Amino acid sequence: MDRKLFLRHLGLLSAGAFAAPSLLKTFRSEGPFFEIRNNLGYFSMRGGTIGWFVTEDTIVSIDSQYAETAVQFLEGIGNYGTGPTRVLFNTHHHGDHVSGNGTFADDNYQIIAHENVPELQRRQAEARDTLDEMTAAGITFSQEYVMSPGMETIRAKYYGNAHTGGDSVIWFENANVAHMGDLVFNRLYPFIDRDGGASITGWIDLLETVADEGDSETVYIFGHGNPDFGVTGNRDDLLYMRDFLTHLLDHTSAEIAAGKSREEILETRSFDLFPDHLSPSDFLSLPRNLDVAYRELTEENG
Repeated sequence: MDRKLFLRHLGLLSAGAFAAPSLLKTFRSEGPFFEIRNNLGYFSMRGGTIGWFVTEDTIVSIDSQYAETAVQFLEGIGNYGTGPTRVLFNTHHHGDHVSGNGTFADDNYQIIAHENVPELQRRQAEARDTLDEMTAAGITFSQEYVMSPGMETIRAKYYGNAHTGGDSVIWFENANVAHMGDLVFNRLYPFIDRDGGASITGWIDLLETVADEGDSETVYIFGHGNPDFGVTGNRDDLLYMRDFLTHLLDHTSAEIAAGKSREEILETRSFDLFPDHLSPSDFLSLPRNLDVAYRELTEENG
């Protein structure tokens, strides 16, 4: 697995992301900061999309991208709020979402994540020989973590193994906004980190559950997006990704049952049912997804 290639390609995609056309009327775009509503928005540069929320005395951020873009975020967020209470949630452990943690910590942010994230982050850092650069969450939770700055209730929830073994959805209940981290790659072939605890079956269940917990007015922020579709959307986008993952497993299962080899299964480059999916590289591609589906189906069943 070439993680440097993975991070580079995700960074390029995120840098080109923008608000979905269907939501532009409700957004005031200043780039790279984009407002949604209720003092809440997102920041799109290099890496996974950062979410943000401010009150008179609190700044809450979601994910930290890289050290250099974290500096840009922290400088810019001062235009929205400078509260003495500062909190950073990590949605999961991947480098394009946590490599700016140290920069946030230096700016007096408390870091919060699911209890599996620091260990997954440590393994990743050990593999890259970057343990001395790692900054992990000092506060962890097993199922959910709740805080209530101002009139908002923020709830970080863990739903089980999906994109990784430590993904959280961060809900802003009064604003009716949820940050999905990398639980949605909007019309992109996703990274499915099986070595980091991913479960396609679990991911499908999670998307159905989170879609049911929202409503027609919920705005979801995504970790990455096809530039034509953006990094925000609604419950239909969650269900579209659910349908893609379901088809991925069903297609792979049928190919296995037909006696095809792993190599033959990986020859498929796209699905006719999902023509809008973008593959920016071989790393983020349908063959990579098929390989993980093949592993999940064959390793778990025998």
